Amino acid sequence: MKDKEEYALILDYLPYGYPLEGKMMPIAQAVGKKNFTLLEIVPRRGLKLETKEEVYIGEGKRDKVYYILGKLNFNKMTEAAKAVLQEYIKKQVSENEKRFVDFFNNSQPINTRLHQLELLPGFGKKHTQAIIKERERKTFEGFEDLKTRISNLPDIETTIVKRILEELKGEERHYLFVN
Repeated sequence: MKDKEEYALILDYLPYGYPLEGKMMPIAQAVGKKNFTLLEIVPRRGLKLETKEEVYIGEGKRDKVYYILGKLNFNKMTEAAKAVLQEYIKKQVSENEKRFVDFFNNSQPINTRLHQLELLPGFGKKHTQAIIKERERKTFEGFEDLKTRISNLPDIETTIVKRILEELKGEERHYLFVN
């Protein structure tokens, strides 16, 4: 089990809630900063949350968050929230390069026929075998190192962003990056 989320990034703020649900309570759509958990957050009374604002959601006193309503279904997200989410994930992938390169260095087979690397969009058996062979020689140090040592590799950052978004939709059988 991964660590609980401590902070969330506000993706969209709906001051009157969801129009079709009839409940007129303010709600924020947010993503956890550590495990990309999609959340619905109720702000403290009288507070307005800003898009792209970071809020504390951990244990203990929360200054802006009254409570977490629960997990947010990807299909319930506003278009604005989806756009901010995609931009945020791109930023996280480039800023946390080591975390994702470690995935390439440490990924394992899921079963006898499928490897974790093959779950990445555009990665097949050839790329997977080339990566495994190359990392046995020497671990990868960064995205550039991967691109240099493995030929015809799809853009790594774009691929990881795509995979994370697919996992957030909740239709995947195996999860690599999302809790």
